[in-house]
Amino acid sequence: MPQLFISAAHKSSGKTTLSIGLCAAFRRRGLQVQPFKKGPDYIDPMWLSRAAGHDCLNLDFNTLSREEILAKASRGIGADLCLTEGNKGLYDGLDLDGSNSNAALATLLEAPVILVIDAQGMTRGIAPLILGYQAFDPRVKIAGVILNQLGGHRHEAKLRAVIDHYTDVPVVGAVHRDPALQICERHLGLVPSNEASAVERQIEALAQAVERQVDLDRLLQIAAAHPLPVTAPAPVATPPASDLRIAIARDAAFGFYYPDDLDAFAAAGAELVPFDSTRDVELPPAIDGLFIGGGFPETQMQALEANHRLRQDIRRAIDAGLPTYAECGGLMYLTRSITWQGKRCEMVGAIPADSVMHRRPQGRGLVQLKETPAMPWPGEAAEPVINAHEFHYSALENLSADLPFAYEIIRGTGIDERHDGLLYRNTLACYAHLRDVAGNHWVARFVDYVRQQKMAQRPLAAGQQH
Repeated sequence: MPQLFISAAHKSSGKTTLSIGLCAAFRRRGLQVQPFKKGPDYIDPMWLSRAAGHDCLNLDFNTLSREEILAKASRGIGADLCLTEGNKGLYDGLDLDGSNSNAALATLLEAPVILVIDAQGMTRGIAPLILGYQAFDPRVKIAGVILNQLGGHRHEAKLRAVIDHYTDVPVVGAVHRDPALQICERHLGLVPSNEASAVERQIEALAQAVERQVDLDRLLQIAAAHPLPVTAPAPVATPPASDLRIAIARDAAFGFYYPDDLDAFAAAGAELVPFDSTRDVELPPAIDGLFIGGGFPETQMQALEANHRLRQDIRRAIDAGLPTYAECGGLMYLTRSITWQGKRCEMVGAIPADSVMHRRPQGRGLVQLKETPAMPWPGEAAEPVINAHEFHYSALENLSADLPFAYEIIRGTGIDERHDGLLYRNTLACYAHLRDVAGNHWVARFVDYVRQQKMAQRPLAAGQQH
């Protein structure tokens, strides 16, 4: 499997927009592109998935072992090109030894790195930057650079001459500054592709810009010379017949889901039934559980408030004991209200608290959780400490003091800096975003809980019929 690893000298160099453009440009050539994204992230993968036409998978040292990363990468078997987008700069990472950096992932995948450089204001100084990145870790193969945000053809010519004279790294692209190619950003990064209008036109414009200014043939040659070193994945077991229906919110307000986590629901015997929280006036019929992931409910809070009938339906279902799991934005939606930019809108009201947006992040980064005895889901996580992530600008206020929690915070913020996973009836709602991995198969446990609750209600239902 030919592969490329798109990284950058530093954050905000334009690697995401270029990665989106590359996926779309190669797809326009008729190639099957399998995108990957390093680290915990939802928004960039949504754009990459739309551009490539295939679900983008996350490769994350925090939640996955190296063996699991290679197994996830094996999902690219059969693709014409695997394209991995890094996060932040090539050598950036949490650990001093760089063990969780982009460079470490590129080394594990034996991938050729295409270094995106924001070259605004640079001329001769670009040479020591490239030479330094090459020398810092000789195991990392920097196979080419894409110059970004160029000021014009003279600027491009100068940079090409400097790089050719002082280094042995080829320039495989030179993209000129064009505000029309920028994707709007928000406090969590790019605006999600499930929310942005005219997404396909934006992706098409990026593809055309890449085709004009990047040497796609040279990139394919580089990719073919460095195939992904993975073996054939283990045979996938045939999913059992679904005996459960679990409603899932998928719309402009809620869209933060990992594709492989969603696949795990089918493997556990559950059918996911989507609904739109801004338009549908009631939950799907005959459901056994409810899943509301993260997103930006604050940007849709007026539409969410206006959908009074659905909010009432969800409140009644939760109060009646419908097994429910909600993450971050989903947690906010289940509280009494959301306040943002001086406006307050009513939400579901199942959780006795109010969500208030702040200007600065209230919780950000990697999270470590330990389950409390109150955790209602059957079984237990394979690892005593659960690695997850959080990124939220909201905090809960006026929270009832008598509710139990499923998690103790070892690292992170959670709901009150000590706990996360608020429990109400059969609902678990948290700020942490979980990942279904070997150390924490949360999907199967939640599905087992839904099944358990369904079985417990059957005798009662039969008795009522008589």
